[in-house]
Amino acid sequence: MRSKPLINPISITIMLSISIFFILFFSGFFQVPSFASPSIIDQTIKSNKPDPFTDLLGAFRKWDSQMGCLKFREKYQNWGFSNASVSLQFSRIDEVGCDKELKLKHVNVLVKGWTWIPDNLENLYECKCGLSCFWTKSSVLSDPPDALLFETTTPPLQRRVGDPLRIYMDLEAGRKRSGREDIFVSYHAKDDVQATYAGALFHNNRNYYVSSWKKNDTLVYWSSSRCLPERNDIAKRLLSLLSHHSFGKCLNNVNGLDKALYMYPECAKDPNSAPKWWDHLHCAMSHYKFVLAIENTMTESYVTEKLFYALDSGAVPIYFGAPNVWDFVPPHSIIDGSKFSSLEELASYIKALANDPVAYAEYHAWRRCGVLGNYGKTRATSIDTLPCRLCEAVSRRGGRSARAL
Repeated sequence: MRSKPLINPISITIMLSISIFFILFFSGFFQVPSFASPSIIDQTIKSNKPDPFTDLLGAFRKWDSQMGCLKFREKYQNWGFSNASVSLQFSRIDEVGCDKELKLKHVNVLVKGWTWIPDNLENLYECKCGLSCFWTKSSVLSDPPDALLFETTTPPLQRRVGDPLRIYMDLEAGRKRSGREDIFVSYHAKDDVQATYAGALFHNNRNYYVSSWKKNDTLVYWSSSRCLPERNDIAKRLLSLLSHHSFGKCLNNVNGLDKALYMYPECAKDPNSAPKWWDHLHCAMSHYKFVLAIENTMTESYVTEKLFYALDSGAVPIYFGAPNVWDFVPPHSIIDGSKFSSLEELASYIKALANDPVAYAEYHAWRRCGVLGNYGKTRATSIDTLPCRLCEAVSRRGGRSARAL
């Protein structure tokens, strides 16, 4: 009588399949995508011979031939994070419609005292649902105002029915309310009206010349004149590992202040007037492959002009700041320093990236291919659009006829 085999062929096949799967899985053949945070290691960086390029447009051409926008769009077509809706406000009008929201068809906002908001925001706006919004610093032209906006001064202690609504704005990290406002404006989505730093109005009066030539002997641009201990410590330790120019008062290594125009005379905005520190900022940054951007305070949603200046200059930001920064920026546009295990690892990655034109060019692909991700919403909730969004908030409350608190 023939004895039965202890293990039949089907069992052997299953066991071999499982073994092969685990071998491939732990060897990295299968890559499981992570939705918690974007990959910090650019998979396009290979062990090729280093190519210390200086021509940015040449790097773009190489990326176009090896990668291209079609692949980039496919890779990031659904890019974004589930908590982006928590980090960025969505218009209530878009959600519930016009009829249920607006109580006024026209709103006058009078800006009181000095504010960071640029003067050229003053205008008459046509907003959603037929709402018009007049934003001004003139008490004559705004008569009677439906709301008063305060930033560096304190709103009135009391408000009666018939008085303008009190708006208080604080775009600093602390988001401190005055305790006297009816509407609070900050950078955070949890407050009444959000205003991000991504708007173009923060960039007025600048020389926007962008260099296509990138320095290769000096990789990083850094400029800070407010030498906060934590920020200075990060900058000092990282920059000690990388070639850099530091133009501000902190860690200055260019033999004094205001040296950028000496090094890059083409960045002068107006040769006939005294330069300001901000009027040649973007132009100077554009000569470097990387710009170090470190926030004053590292707190949720506090993503300031430090990062957006670098993005606009055509450099790649090396960022330390808000833990949810990816909710505000385009896909594959920045190097998030917090995602590296050490500053040494980060510095090694930056050096490798600086010598790989294809990998470096991919950090600019979002702009060239039109893949914005969450960045479109970040721009839509910036200072640029504050007048209409704030007027909507005033209209929803009824302006001067709103109930006194």
